[in-house]
Amino acid sequence: MFEMVIGLEVHIQLNTKTKIFCSCPTSFGEAPNTNVCPVCLALPGALPVLNVEAVKKAISFGHAVNATVHKKSIFNRKNYFYPDLPKGYQISQFEIPIVEAGELYVDFKDGSSKRIGITRAHLEEDAGKNMHHGDESHVDLNRAGTPLLEIVSDPDIRSAEEAILYLKKLHAIVRYLDISDANMQEGSFRCDVNISIRPKGDEKLYTRVEIKNMNSFRFIQKAIEYEFERQCDAWEDGVYDEEVYQETRLFNPDTGETRSMRGKEDSAEYRYFPDPDLLPVVLTDEMIEEGKKIPELPDEKKQRLIDEYGIKAYDAAVITSSVDMAHYFEAMIDEGTGAKNAVTWLTVELQGRLKGGMSLTESPVDAPKLAAIVKRIEDSTISGKAAKEVLDYLMENDEEVDTVIEKLGLKQVSDEGALLAMIDEILVNNEDKVAEYKGGKEKLFGFFVGQVMKASKGTANPGLVNKLLKEKLSS
Repeated sequence: MFEMVIGLEVHIQLNTKTKIFCSCPTSFGEAPNTNVCPVCLALPGALPVLNVEAVKKAISFGHAVNATVHKKSIFNRKNYFYPDLPKGYQISQFEIPIVEAGELYVDFKDGSSKRIGITRAHLEEDAGKNMHHGDESHVDLNRAGTPLLEIVSDPDIRSAEEAILYLKKLHAIVRYLDISDANMQEGSFRCDVNISIRPKGDEKLYTRVEIKNMNSFRFIQKAIEYEFERQCDAWEDGVYDEEVYQETRLFNPDTGETRSMRGKEDSAEYRYFPDPDLLPVVLTDEMIEEGKKIPELPDEKKQRLIDEYGIKAYDAAVITSSVDMAHYFEAMIDEGTGAKNAVTWLTVELQGRLKGGMSLTESPVDAPKLAAIVKRIEDSTISGKAAKEVLDYLMENDEEVDTVIEKLGLKQVSDEGALLAMIDEILVNNEDKVAEYKGGKEKLFGFFVGQVMKASKGTANPGLVNKLLKEKLSS
């Protein structure tokens, strides 16, 4: 009956060494109020100086999403009053952002894709951080002045699934570009969700509600689903106009609900005007051309992996969804593993063993070591089952793959003479079943394979066992 209309505003902290308008460091986790100076504390007479590295990173992003990069852009003062904003205004871009009219594509499991427009991406400074302890509130201004790129989507998103796919693709792009670490736990990748509903088939845009400052894909999905139901219920109960109005809401992860925070301001209430302390930003042709020199991005890498290695489109999408995983996979290929096995052992076996939020870069098993395991399967040194034991052992112990194989006694028996001796003994001890097999009960073949594997304690080469058994049983 109803459809969602969603637009997303994503704030990405750019990974410059210093803040956007001063030389204070942007390092995370320092003692409160130590990465500060007269400029980011807004002391009288302190003047901002634009960090050109932040501008270059914004240009790169613009080219990555097929956007217009404006040769001239303007910084404005956005006026509002909160304790974490010492100037009483935020320096941002309003009328003329540095990046405008871009796009990206999200991919669905059925192989289809959808274009989602990017309205704009503009540079601005971050605010500080309010911390609440019982009845006391403290302000840490270390983050104040950190360069942000705010990326605003068109209202093209129609479901929570699409929103998460868009955010994950955006997250991947900024990581591939290396313009941000996009660490959600540290607040380097934060999202505001603007959501409204309308009857299906209606083209009108109704009242939108903003859900503020979320930094978890799971929580964003839950917040969207809850807010959609809340607005639908209000419409069906005839109280839409009373309960759904332009406001900012917060998501409570403990209850799974959104709650009202404050009324949502219109742009006029921010009293935007050009910052008199900053000249317009005018890009040189050289800066624009330099910004076009961007690395291979997820979509291009995905297609290349399909073309070069013949892997499935879905597997290629999983591999390229993270720059760390793409680099890991390609490092395995460089070590000489087959692409299909590299996909399985990276995305299924290793990923399945990374517990407690451990990232791929923190894995105790690096790409060369996992590649070594895969190569030992491919050259029949060990079986797939034995390889899992090796991987389990290496997740806890830093040793060489071949050393572990020897230590655990997992090396496959590929000696035909040794295997034939085992097979002969098993066939002699099971003459009744041999007769049944030769009489047409071919399902017993699995029994004989199992007996050989049992006799060899799992070390017999399964392919060779099958071959030798068939020869023996057909004679």
